[in-house]
Amino acid sequence: MPLLTDKVCLITGGAGSVGLATARLFLAEGARVALVDRAPIDAGTLAGIAPGDRLFAIAADVSRAEDAQRYVAETVARFGPIDVLFSNAGNFGTVAPIQEYPVDVFDAVQAVHVRGAFLAARHAVPVMNDGGAIVITSSVAATRGDPGVYAYITAKHAQIGLMRCLAKELAPRDIRVNTVHPGPLANDFQLDIEKGLGAAIGRDGTEFFNEMIPLGRHGTAEEVARSVLYLASDLSSFTTGSMLMVDGGMSA
Repeated sequence: MPLLTDKVCLITGGAGSVGLATARLFLAEGARVALVDRAPIDAGTLAGIAPGDRLFAIAADVSRAEDAQRYVAETVARFGPIDVLFSNAGNFGTVAPIQEYPVDVFDAVQAVHVRGAFLAARHAVPVMNDGGAIVITSSVAATRGDPGVYAYITAKHAQIGLMRCLAKELAPRDIRVNTVHPGPLANDFQLDIEKGLGAAIGRDGTEFFNEMIPLGRHGTAEEVARSVLYLASDLSSFTTGSMLMVDGGMSA
């Protein structure tokens, strides 16, 4: 039996590899899905995923309160009350010594990861069905500190605090709130990071990360999506306030 039959699922960061992989999996499990991304998602991409009556896309800036209010309202108008919120939007920033780290870049990363997840919950929670689920994409970076990665690592730690507050507040409504923590993935987002890292350290950035991962490889968007499905469905009915590591053992 499908795990998300007729569930209304809202995904931010919908055009990225994890967002699209999760949308495909949710749809295969019977859900109706709204995909949010800053730029419009190509109609051909959407048509290749699912029929239009079960999937639609909304262009919005997750860091803007008015946009968050709008994408939630459009989802409810199209499909009805929300069952699953997957807050997945993200950006990386840069790597630099503290005295050189650009303040505007730091602020921009916090705006997407932290303010974006906060606004998504602020506007979605009042129109969520009891017994639903919120999943926030954090990172293995939330378990460590690395020189120069000030914006991204700070934001990923902050998302855990947001998740724990929500988990306590929403427990009486049986709405479960958890974070998922991917390690390095084989996607364009990670490749851009590794190109910059490789130039900085004088060696292949992908190999550098693989040596840090006990399983010896990068993960895939599909592997993360399966973990998100677990947290979004009744398979995790007694799981809230938790950090699910999907990092090949990198944080062990």
